[in-house]
Amino acid sequence: MLLFLLPGALTAQEDLNTKLDTYVHKFNRQDNEAVINKIDNKSSAAWMKDNIPLFACPDSAIEEIYYFRWWSYRKHIKETPEGTIVTEFIEPVKHAARYNAISCALGHHIYEGRWLRNNDFLKEYVDFWLYHADKGESRPRFHQFSSWLADALLAYYMVDNDREYLTSRLNDLDKDYLKWEEERQLDNGLFWQHDVKDGMEESVSGGRREENMRPTINSYMFANARALSTIAEMVGNDSLKRNYDTKAAQLKTLLLDSLWDEKDSFFKTRVEKNKGLHPAREAIGFIPWGFHIVPDQRSYAEAWSQVVDAAGFKAPWGLTTAERREPTFRTRGSGHGCEWDGAIWPFASTQTLRGMANFLADYKRGKQITKADFYEAVQQYAASHVMDGKPYIGEYQDERTGYWLKGDHPRSKFYNHSTFADIVIQDLIGFKPQLRNGFELKPLIPQGQWAYFTLQGVSYKDKIVDIYWDESGEQYGKGKGLTVYVDGQRVAKSKKLKPLKVNLR
Repeated sequence: MLLFLLPGALTAQEDLNTKLDTYVHKFNRQDNEAVINKIDNKSSAAWMKDNIPLFACPDSAIEEIYYFRWWSYRKHIKETPEGTIVTEFIEPVKHAARYNAISCALGHHIYEGRWLRNNDFLKEYVDFWLYHADKGESRPRFHQFSSWLADALLAYYMVDNDREYLTSRLNDLDKDYLKWEEERQLDNGLFWQHDVKDGMEESVSGGRREENMRPTINSYMFANARALSTIAEMVGNDSLKRNYDTKAAQLKTLLLDSLWDEKDSFFKTRVEKNKGLHPAREAIGFIPWGFHIVPDQRSYAEAWSQVVDAAGFKAPWGLTTAERREPTFRTRGSGHGCEWDGAIWPFASTQTLRGMANFLADYKRGKQITKADFYEAVQQYAASHVMDGKPYIGEYQDERTGYWLKGDHPRSKFYNHSTFADIVIQDLIGFKPQLRNGFELKPLIPQGQWAYFTLQGVSYKDKIVDIYWDESGEQYGKGKGLTVYVDGQRVAKSKKLKPLKVNLR
């Protein structure tokens, strides 16, 4: 179908570039730019046009924060003598390694950054942690925090398609996994972690020195083992593949048998002191779904009833980090440290939303939540990005008022400790990367919620993907329904907003 434009009319691409310019002008105007790394504010619009998938939808909060989070992510890309890295805090913090590097949100940074067209800097960033971060340091910096690095690298590869880079790091990722086993694996096969080294200090179930068996690190290590099996298969190393298949299977069984509380229908922390499960439900109990660990059974699905329960994790401002009925909820302080005993943390919101999306898209048994519940949670997450009426992302928030509990502390501004664009792209729009030469679309936008949306310029496996949803056919001139283009050629179409499988030519 040809789209004839009136003189002076804008193409869809030009219209989105104009939209981007408007957003960036607003963000730049509101920013004092106290810290400048590789890309300054003056260059931000050009950098975003060259790199990010352009997005439009009728929800103004989701759309604006999509651009705001890319604009903010760009601030954290930092050149160092040991390669380009991505920082977490915009201002220096005392617990960071050289160049203000912190490994806590490394997996989030990779998942988010993989959607950029020019993303080779992520390889320098990963190599910094694999080869440079601990040199000359008095204490380990890479294993200062739990990590799902191998899983994130496989997810990156499925978008970026750089097979040589991924497979050439297999030996070092294998060594890294063995190091985690040496440092953190118990005789019973589960991994332990201090809550602070999960980046989740002052939690309900943990402590800075308690060696508890947590759903976090055990989920991450399962995901890493599964990724290492896949990478080993790619290079034809059958023995290593079998080794990691075994590790993943054993860890899955242990996680299900030892961390699942049948009475409360939830994954919980098993504590060091009495070897029993801690009574509290915490948001970390949703993480196993984020990595597709949990079997598709109704008994497990019951956990998701807590995400829509006001006594569970549903609060006026978003999803809490502990259930609201917990007797010690929000009793450990407020803004003096970093309390994970109930307040909203974007790091955790990211993980819960990913688990929620996987449950809705890939699991058949259980109807505890709907697409409308997921959409509301994403909308709340977007709306929470505000301070004094301006777009903002900080550390953590009051669940009733949205007040950022660190205030406008310089170190918390532009806190790069979570994802947002990745949630929009992979989960809400449903762009599911695959190992094979194609991808799936599994949109989670409720029927009738959006009359239109577009995601344009997605760099995927060395091709450019454009996606359009248009109920009337008049918004983009591509016809009614859901349409997918690859390198300018239409490859898939549906009259309804429903799952599509797309094969790349």
